[in-house]
Amino acid sequence: MSLSTPSEFPRVPASSYKWWVVFMLWFVCFFNYADRQAIFSVFPTLEKEFKFDKVQLGLIGSAFMWVYAFGAPIAGVIGDRVRRKDLILGGCVFWSGVTMMTGWCGKLWQFVAVRALEGFGETFYFPASMSLTSDYHGPETRSRALSLHQSSVYIGTIAGSWVGAWFAEHRGWRQGFTFFGASGIVLAAVLYAFLREPLRGSSEKTEEELPSAPLPLAEVGRAIFRSPAVPFLMAAFLAANLVATIFLTWTATFLVEKFHFKLTTAGLSGTVYIHLASAVSVPFGGILADYLARRMTGGRILVQAIGLLAGSIPVFLIGSTAHVTTLLLAMTLFGLCKGLYDANIFASLYDRVEPRARATAAGLMNTIGWGGGALGPLIVGWVATHGSRATEVENMSVAIAYCGAIYLVGAALLIVAFLLSRRPLPVRAEV
Repeated sequence: MSLSTPSEFPRVPASSYKWWVVFMLWFVCFFNYADRQAIFSVFPTLEKEFKFDKVQLGLIGSAFMWVYAFGAPIAGVIGDRVRRKDLILGGCVFWSGVTMMTGWCGKLWQFVAVRALEGFGETFYFPASMSLTSDYHGPETRSRALSLHQSSVYIGTIAGSWVGAWFAEHRGWRQGFTFFGASGIVLAAVLYAFLREPLRGSSEKTEEELPSAPLPLAEVGRAIFRSPAVPFLMAAFLAANLVATIFLTWTATFLVEKFHFKLTTAGLSGTVYIHLASAVSVPFGGILADYLARRMTGGRILVQAIGLLAGSIPVFLIGSTAHVTTLLLAMTLFGLCKGLYDANIFASLYDRVEPRARATAAGLMNTIGWGGGALGPLIVGWVATHGSRATEVENMSVAIAYCGAIYLVGAALLIVAFLLSRRPLPVRAEV
């Protein structure tokens, strides 16, 4: 991999190719999420086969997230200095190989180790892909492009959970990991011939205005935090992601134990109602955000705040209801609200961050969001085992209901970020 310089990567003219980039990365991101999600749908199987308790299962879930989070700043710094295409597709090959290795595990330490390795491979994807996509899509289309890409997160989550559970019920849980891993390696090999690297900042500046070198490391922090809104955006991502990791990890188990779903049905229902709804709403979140961003500073942040504020109610209902109909309706409403927030996670950040620091900013944001979010599965596992209610599932229900309050905290942080974003950015000299 080499440094990204103007001579190496000629500027790509604005054309339909910028949407083909989103299309190609959509499939890479699909496997990014399918591979990480498949393990959660087989938790009930692992619990029976290996006698893992809830805390041990939570540790398996959190191992991925901790390594993913704490590797993200390094991935971001590298992503601002080398060809992002190589990081995206090389990372896909690596994490797909590790996904295949998951099917070879038989002990707790082995599951923890492969999940940690998977986190290391996947941590390079989002900083590089969000930065690359933003160099094809400027402020006029950025939310739409990133929200369309975000839809792959939901479809991948659904597929990983459903297909993983189907293999567990019909072919053995190990074969699902072989299927996903092999498919990702083939995809990366095919896309290497078609994905092209753009110049950094080329979607927002003329060729004469483009800086000729990466930012010095000493300048990166100032470039990221020149807007006082950025820390609040990152803190809100922590709150939103804490809720997301809990649902990603425990929903299938929750449905099996509280509502007596079969494993495959739980694997599908535990994701499809939330994530299909998000896949439907996320393009509208992108369109609305692009519209508001043209008319007011911080318009994308406002859309995010609405999503978390409205989403707090169905999140509370999911944990507190005892009726399947109410549960499925609440999960759908939660997904619709979640999509409004998710559509603009990186687009809102990139409105406030200089192009040459965007991969690093995304990496740092992932560190905060996933590092803190990784505590969620472990906390819920501990509460389920040691809580004050009569059964584990009652304790888990209470923990999930409290996620509604976490969403309210995230909404408050976004409102502060919106107000701070109204201040003009300080002018800085090009380096």
